[in-house]
Order: sequence, then C-alpha cells, then structure tokens
Amino acid sequence: MKALEEAIRRQGEGIGTEIVKVDRFLNHRLDTALLVAMGREIAAVFLSDQPSLILTVEASGIALALTTAQALGNIPVVFAKKHASSTLNGEMYSATIRSFTKGNSYDMRCAAHCIDKKDRVLIVDDFLANGEAALGMLSLIRQAGALCVGIAVAIEKAFQKGGRALRAQGIKTLSLAAIREIRDGEILFQEG
Repeated sequence: MKALEEAIRRQGEGIGTEIVKVDRFLNHRLDTALLVAMGREIAAVFLSDQPSLILTVEASGIALALTTAQALGNIPVVFAKKHASSTLNGEMYSATIRSFTKGNSYDMRCAAHCIDKKDRVLIVDDFLANGEAALGMLSLIRQAGALCVGIAVAIEKAFQKGGRALRAQGIKTLSLAAIREIRDGEILFQEG
C-alpha cells in the first residue's frame, strides 16, 4: 500500500537491522485517516472470505482491527490480552508466545465466550516478524473450534520467517507493506 510505505519512509525509523519504529503514526500516535484507508484495503482483500470476527492482540493491533471491522460492516473485534486480570475468569483460551520486540514470553488470553465455533476469524495486527503473535492467535482460534480465514498485517518484516511460514501452511496472509531489509537506517521495501 503506497500510502503506508510513504508514511514509513517519511516518519518511520530503521533501528539496527531488525527494528522498524513507527510510533509517529501507527502504534503510539495514530494517523486515523491512514488507518481508515488501511482498514478498507484489508476489507477489500478479505470480503469474499466472509469474516464474522476480527482477532488481534493488545494493544498495537486494536486500531487497525477496528478500522478493518468497520470496513467489513461493523463486525466484532476481540483482542487477546497479554496480562492476567481479575475480570478475565472462567473458561479461557491461552497460548504462550515470545515477543520479538520485547524479547520476553507472555500468555495471550481470551475468554472462551468471545470466540464461537461458528466464527470465521480474520487476524489483524500491526507487525509480522517471526510470526509468534499470529501463531498464538491461530492457537486461540483452533481452541475455540473456529475457522481462521486469513491474517492481515500493516507491516511485514519479510526478512524474518513469519510470513513465509504462515504462507507455507496455506494461510492467506496479507501485508500492506513488506520490508526487505533495514540498511544503515534506511528501510527498504520488497518490490511488487
């Protein structure tokens, strides 16, 4: 998506060879017009898959999940929680994942009543690196007995294994911007 790539070029920052900092418009301060356009782009690709629910993980994926849900006709959004809560009790789905950005592991949790076995779930997130968050959300969907219709992310770090692994499993995977590499602070995109 050209508008997202332009925002990354103008406001993003490549740190080292693996970190893409986009807090000026995507995951701290939010460019709402861009997020709405991104949600519409995702919805156009997945509309024929008839998703009935969007699943994301707190907190950076929520804004994009909401704009996508709205573009798909205001379907519900569920976000998996990263931390235990006194209000999150009863039957639960959970998966342990390792965060690439933070370098730690955590349990991703979702109340069982939030995902029905009849749901057709679209996973939406801000980043795809090694695929840990996506695999965790896939586990939650499978625990519920629901169907994953695909995965959509704002930014894929194509130099890491996540996207390739998901596609190799036959999972429909969309990235609005795919980064080939970070070289000397410059963020370079995959062609086509």
